[in-house]
Amino acid sequence: MIKKLLLTAFLTLTAVIPMAAATSATRPDGRATSTRGLAENLMRFRRPIHEFDTTFTPEQYASWKKGLKQAMKRLMRHPESQDAEPKKICSAQRDGYRIEKWESYPLPASVVSFYLLIPDGVDQSHPVPAALCIPGFGQTKELLAGERAGNYTLEGAPDSITRQAAMALHYVREGIVTVAVDNPSCGELSDNGYPDYATSSRFLLETGWSYLGLASWQDKVILDWMKTQPFIRPDRIIASGFSLGTEPLMVLGALDDSIYAFVYNDFLCRTRERALVMNKPDAKGNRPFPNGDEHLIPEFLTLFDFPDIVAALAPRPVICTEGGMDRDFDIIAKAFAKAGVPENFEYHHYAKYADPAMRQYLDSLPSGIDRTEFFRLVNCDSPRHYLKLEWILPWLRKRIEE
Repeated sequence: MIKKLLLTAFLTLTAVIPMAAATSATRPDGRATSTRGLAENLMRFRRPIHEFDTTFTPEQYASWKKGLKQAMKRLMRHPESQDAEPKKICSAQRDGYRIEKWESYPLPASVVSFYLLIPDGVDQSHPVPAALCIPGFGQTKELLAGERAGNYTLEGAPDSITRQAAMALHYVREGIVTVAVDNPSCGELSDNGYPDYATSSRFLLETGWSYLGLASWQDKVILDWMKTQPFIRPDRIIASGFSLGTEPLMVLGALDDSIYAFVYNDFLCRTRERALVMNKPDAKGNRPFPNGDEHLIPEFLTLFDFPDIVAALAPRPVICTEGGMDRDFDIIAKAFAKAGVPENFEYHHYAKYADPAMRQYLDSLPSGIDRTEFFRLVNCDSPRHYLKLEWILPWLRKRIEE
């Protein structure tokens, strides 16, 4: 019986997959001679189920969003509730704001610390908008909050340098409450001070979960807590992510309709397409996968890709700050148009590609390219990857005044 079920599952999977030529060597009949080639074909011929269709009517668009939300909820496998309520640990007065350290308890036997930055003069009689600030790979909540690296007790002075990446610090100076978090496996969540992304991700995958499932759950617990604070306007909470932090941002946005707006600070691409085309072999013939284990979520790319999720954030305001392919931005713009608020989607290219004449305009990417060629074709100037305050702060001021 078990053998019959396994055979049925395999035939169902492969029935819709023509054996077209893969990037690895193929025989004259088109069949791949390597498992890598077979694996690519399995992905290549399984279009994402919840891919956005620009021909959707407004009614179809609304129905599509519900389907994407349900799929995301199933995939992220969030627990039903947190283990315990967050607790305040310590605080310190800074120039123009107060910083507090809190602990949250999203799972049994787990503790996740975060910082709360409150502008002077803000209290329950003067509630203001707030921002949940999620860092990039290797960044910490101390960096985001403008605190000294490793100063988990807030003792002494803050960082002597106001760094470009200090997202929460820059935002609190705009008069809003900010929360700075660590990503799993980094900062206070690292293992003996070592950022063990790969090891943690593999353990999570073995348990049927994922790094992104955990990251988004930890952030959701803190986001839900933010909504209960009397000095925060629950209808004006912004999710702001840098690089790796854009992934939990998208999950939260897909699952939580109450989030007011989003700062997406990374270049936008189709991760599925990236995996399929960025496969040029190195000098030894090896074709590495373009992403680390912390990006892997079983089934994710069979359901949706990043532009689809951003398209589902409409009608809420979104700013993308580091470009990508105009093809994808056009798709997202159509989603916002269907939602009746085309003005709520704003995007900017890297300075290198700000001039339209400098950008590549492609409907699809060629297979067999390396990382350098991929970045060129998707209009990404990766050495200039940083928090684009020049675009974010004017956008933020406009949104918090609404």
